[in-house]
Amino acid sequence: MHTNAFYVYLVTNRRNGTLYIGVTSNLAQRIWQHKTKAIRGFTARYGCDRLVYYEAYDGAEAAITREKRMKEWRRAWKIALIERDNPNWNDLYPTIAN
Repeated sequence: MHTNAFYVYLVTNRRNGTLYIGVTSNLAQRIWQHKTKAIRGFTARYGCDRLVYYEAYDGAEAAITREKRMKEWRRAWKIALIERDNPNWNDLYPTIAN
């Protein structure tokens, strides 16, 4: 994990399930919030708590721009991005948790 980094991330409820794209400056904390449903909303409603992909950026502006672009992508492109680095859709949270 980078200090002072911003992250674009994808969470899901299961392989090929519902996808959510977000951006945060504290990836481990944010995914924990998804897992515990600490914040009501889309991810809590659909059970999206499995971190399957993330990218780190040096600044908020770059991360937010990337997030907005990815949200416009076709679903197939998002799935291809996940499967390129995480073909089994493993939960990456244990690799980033402190």
